[in-house]
Amino acid sequence: MAEGQGTESGQALLFLTDEQLRKGIEAMFFAYRAFTADPDRILTDMAYGRAHHRALHFINRSPGTTVTNLLAILNVTKQSLNRVLRTLIEDGLVESRVGTTDKRERHLYLTEAGAVLERQLSDAQRDRMRAAYRTAGPAAVAGFRQVLEAMMDDEARRQYDELKEPKG
Repeated sequence: MAEGQGTESGQALLFLTDEQLRKGIEAMFFAYRAFTADPDRILTDMAYGRAHHRALHFINRSPGTTVTNLLAILNVTKQSLNRVLRTLIEDGLVESRVGTTDKRERHLYLTEAGAVLERQLSDAQRDRMRAAYRTAGPAAVAGFRQVLEAMMDDEARRQYDELKEPKG
């Protein structure tokens, strides 16, 4: 098939109207709001925010990750991350260990309490996503992931690809 040719529905996707794009943007906004609502309720009771959730998620995903790596993934300032990590460490949810090969590095691990909280936050999101995936079906799930991956810039895609395979 020549470029730009395909099924009628595939062809229609190449020529989205501004209104169709607006609806997609709004759908993403409201879906994200719903996706974060359950963890937000849990975090509010603890005086934490989404930055705390993101840090817990990625420390759980890559135990022993360095502060430098977490800074790159979260794309936040050092000052902002230090504020979040200080709270999580003081509250006994994250442990910071000095690197064995480079003493300047700090490696981050969830404590047992941190793992419990992270699981509670993620379970709420997994439940919502699982229900949506079941409703939409396998083809829609694959298409959704493809769209999200296509929206990533090169650096985000590199970081995402590195996270696909669990370490260890």
